Amino acid sequence: MNSNDFFANARSDLDGPLHGVKVVEATTTWAGPMAACVLADLGADVVKVELPGGEVARRMPPLVPDSSLTVAHETVNRNKRNLTLDLRQPAGREALLKLIAATDIFIENFRPGVLPDWGLGYDDLTQAKADLIYVSISGFGQFGTLSARAGYDPLAQAYCGWASLNGEPEGEPTKAPTWLGDDVAGLHGALGAMAALRHRDQTGEGQHVDVALVDCLMFQSNGNPTAGALGVPLERWGNQFNLAAPSNSYACSDGRVYAGVLLDSHWRRLAERLGRPDLAALTTLDRLQRRDEVDGLLAGYCAARTTAEVVAEFGELGLPATRINTYAELAKEEHVASRSMLTETELADGRSVPLTSPPLKFSRTPTRVRTRAARLGEHNEQVLAS
Repeated sequence: MNSNDFFANARSDLDGPLHGVKVVEATTTWAGPMAACVLADLGADVVKVELPGGEVARRMPPLVPDSSLTVAHETVNRNKRNLTLDLRQPAGREALLKLIAATDIFIENFRPGVLPDWGLGYDDLTQAKADLIYVSISGFGQFGTLSARAGYDPLAQAYCGWASLNGEPEGEPTKAPTWLGDDVAGLHGALGAMAALRHRDQTGEGQHVDVALVDCLMFQSNGNPTAGALGVPLERWGNQFNLAAPSNSYACSDGRVYAGVLLDSHWRRLAERLGRPDLAALTTLDRLQRRDEVDGLLAGYCAARTTAEVVAEFGELGLPATRINTYAELAKEEHVASRSMLTETELADGRSVPLTSPPLKFSRTPTRVRTRAARLGEHNEQVLAS
């Protein structure tokens, strides 16, 4: 199948499956903006409300080269309109309540208690829109013994045990290089909003959706919290895969690959290619018990080849392998282009950059980067007049 086949029946009159859904967000940094970005990418009409002066993501590195705009902010705030309101002041509060009266979903990621103190909590906003869906994203949730504690991504990774298993076996606990907790919470926030919207469509009832970074990371931990509660020891594996051997990062003559064997049938093919047919009968359990031996065999095989040769030879055998790309190398991958995963977008200052495209592909209601991230207050007159 090619992209033309997949999108053969696409509609041109809708910008995504959430076309017509109205969203207002009062968010900063990444988790909250990510939830709203998902909905915006899916076609919702999203208005981002910022305090005067703009939110912190507008100043977080890295910057777009030769620009004052930041990569993070431009990525997660595309497809949105922008409105500046001082929500701490009566006039800003009243303007938001007026906007909420015509809104389906409200998303916020302030510390619990902040918006209620400003008169903008769930009970306040539902006075303006009784069936409003109100999504709150925070580090530790709206209730619980730690709910008032400030929380952000690295803290959530540390608290929920994720960082304890990341890193090399003899090294220190290590956080993920990306904002994993924020990403996962943002995705769950968008999912929660859509589920609540479905419930409202059926019953007419809105509701408050509480999303905690630590809850989301616990859920996305492959059952490790259950193992920990049962006293099952968990180890740090680094680049090795604890359920398969050989499976690791291997040095080649011109870079590194990640390659591995998950099935016994795969191993039989690889053993022949490695010149060790005498080991072809080893089962997964056998290989796990002889991990160092089989890992060393594959390491030697890779060291004598280029990354392209390893990937090609594994492909011939029907085995998984890939070059370990930098993000700069990823941007040049033919597959990335064939999936249209980078969209050249002209930013507010006139510079053109490749923004990450929406990942979900819909055959009837395609998604796309429709508009760049807005300037601070760019749509004040338009939004307030509507």
